[in-house]
Amino acid sequence: MLRVFVLFLLLANGGYYAWTQGWLQSMGLAPQVQGEPERLGQQIRPELLRVVPRKDLPQGAKATQDSAAASRAALSASALPPKEVPLPVMVASAELAPVTKPGAPPKGECLQAGMFDVGQADALRRAAASLPSGSWALEPATLPGRWMVYIGRLADDEAVVKKRNELRELGVSYDRPGTALEPGLSLGRYSTEEGAQRSLSTLSGKGVRSARVVQERRDLPGFMLRLPDADARLRAQVQTLGGALAGKALRACS
Repeated sequence: MLRVFVLFLLLANGGYYAWTQGWLQSMGLAPQVQGEPERLGQQIRPELLRVVPRKDLPQGAKATQDSAAASRAALSASALPPKEVPLPVMVASAELAPVTKPGAPPKGECLQAGMFDVGQADALRRAAASLPSGSWALEPATLPGRWMVYIGRLADDEAVVKKRNELRELGVSYDRPGTALEPGLSLGRYSTEEGAQRSLSTLSGKGVRSARVVQERRDLPGFMLRLPDADARLRAQVQTLGGALAGKALRACS
């Protein structure tokens, strides 16, 4: 029996080999051929097939291609492990720019004018009574003194002309000292005595010999008009005070 079984296996293997090699094709026994000629023979009107570049596709075809590409990308992304998504950064509210509400009135600014002496301040106080309550104030202030490097008093106008010529030769600038110190020459005005003394030392090094430091104006008490929150409307109202301002212009608070 064993010999019969071995003989049967040999015959079966030989028959299978002959079938795969097409030796039994004449008997109608052969595997279906999948070669390229057979596939070409199954095509339907292949002459109508034409390769078209993507840029020449109609809009609908492009959209279909893009949709297919997006679907393939989504499927690929779903197969990948999820990435770590960073948490949004929280910003402190104090660092955010203030939001201006629509229609909100513009914020005013602090303005001031002065100095005003006692008489001018009384006139301004009466005129400013027409302004909105709490929109203005007259605050006490002091006009600081002023110091001058001064040459004088000179004998007469001829002495003044002679001294001017000397200063030109030394390259030193000069100015009129004011009515109270005429006839004479001012070589500079300073807010402190120390500043005037330093200037005098410099001028002495240039050859100026007859100059000295004098106090041109002492500290003067007075008043400043202050508008802590002046908008355009309030500024216009203040301008109507006219002569009560004594020619003093509004400027930003110092």
